[in-house]
Amino acid sequence: MRNVFNPQMSLDGVAIGSIQFDPRSRDDIPQILRGLQHIYTEPALRERVFAILREVMPDRVNGQGKADANTGRPGMEQWRILVLGVLRLGLNADFDRIHELANQHSTLRQMLGHGDWSDKTEYKAQTLKDNLRLFTPELLDRINQAVVDAGHVLVKKKDPQGGLAARCDSFVVETHVHYPTDINLLWDATRKTIEICADLAEANGLTDWRQSKHNLRQLKKLYRKAQKLKHSTSKDEDKREDKQAEMREAHRVYIELAQVYLDRARETRMLLSHLVLAEVFLGELDQFVVHAARQIKQIDQRVLQGQSIPHEEKIFSLFQPHTEWISKGKAGVPVELGLRVCVVEDQYRFILHHQVMENITDDVVAVPIVEETKQRFGPLRSVSMDKGFHTKDNQIKLKELAELVVLPKKGKLSAVDKARESDAEFVYLRHQHSAVESAINALEQHGLDVCRDHGIVGFKRYVALAVVARNIQRLGAVLRQQEAERIRGPYKRAA
Repeated sequence: MRNVFNPQMSLDGVAIGSIQFDPRSRDDIPQILRGLQHIYTEPALRERVFAILREVMPDRVNGQGKADANTGRPGMEQWRILVLGVLRLGLNADFDRIHELANQHSTLRQMLGHGDWSDKTEYKAQTLKDNLRLFTPELLDRINQAVVDAGHVLVKKKDPQGGLAARCDSFVVETHVHYPTDINLLWDATRKTIEICADLAEANGLTDWRQSKHNLRQLKKLYRKAQKLKHSTSKDEDKREDKQAEMREAHRVYIELAQVYLDRARETRMLLSHLVLAEVFLGELDQFVVHAARQIKQIDQRVLQGQSIPHEEKIFSLFQPHTEWISKGKAGVPVELGLRVCVVEDQYRFILHHQVMENITDDVVAVPIVEETKQRFGPLRSVSMDKGFHTKDNQIKLKELAELVVLPKKGKLSAVDKARESDAEFVYLRHQHSAVESAINALEQHGLDVCRDHGIVGFKRYVALAVVARNIQRLGAVLRQQEAERIRGPYKRAA
């Protein structure tokens, strides 16, 4: 039976609401834990978040849907999954560091509900990995909404009727991939093809791939030779042509050997096609065979035939196929490999909403993300964006969603546009818009520099958890600031 959290304390335990944090500490951990403590100690907020956490369950091993919370082994409590997941993204840490903190950090263990000496529960690294992946982006989005609502209760006490001033912008979250070239993608595909075939052959008593390691070494030599050859910078036409011919020959030999291994892999695939137990591995083999065949074709087309490859036919990672080639024109950053993420921040520095942008640009996401933000948090006093979000239709539709739209127009301005963009409030909010870069930088510093999880679902979960972690840290920072002001209050009045 899996519980969200067991309230029964051990003899040496400390109630979560009684955990004390060093008020002088400027580290991230006390801020994050203070925000989590507020979630737990506010009854209405705790029940709202716990109701969502009850849905965090593993899939059934056999059958459809989620496992039953009332049967089977207890499993890790969902509150602990939330605490460790938020800490992982809030600290931009890998699983090894979270594993160490979960077993050794005393204040964190109190937040997880463990005693100081009688409860010696030890977390295993694989247990943490398995459980922290149970979140879905949708559940995390709902938790984020509850956290932001709680934050607004704290910061809006002086202005309960004030509307939200939203700032919207996008940035690139990189995937954990190497720089793609057609020859290293072919190496990746062929390497995996040979390795899978060798494992399947050994498991089923075939001797076809007994020299697989030698095969890989031979292929890698040809790959390295093609990789090291560079275009000649000589002014002599004959020398340039000789170098070009050498490059073509190196690529030709490389793809010919890769094709030999690819044909052998297809033969092995036919021999093992009747095996039910190997079905998963055969499906994986099929994927890498397709990748290898495509790369051979593209290398032949680009190098041997001198043709260009259309951008839409290219792939930039075999292991993270959702990776996009993004050029935003930043100084010193010619290209980024990942996905765009659009975020909406309010004037209180809480991230209201976000969206992972797959194969779409800023102008496409502008209206939908503002509509969803308004549905969740009520009227928007203003919304500001940069020129990348501008279209004529967006200007019209956004005016229906917010009282004031701060969206500079591209190109030459008409007299009406000049008057609109010269308005004092427009100018003020446009200057304030740059503050969203602080939120983006905070996200990048706390997890969203590079996505460490795999697959598009893992990418979306990673981004959603980073947003939740950032808002919980912001909630903790507000609480600690308010507590510090209450402590300093009598001394200020005395002065």
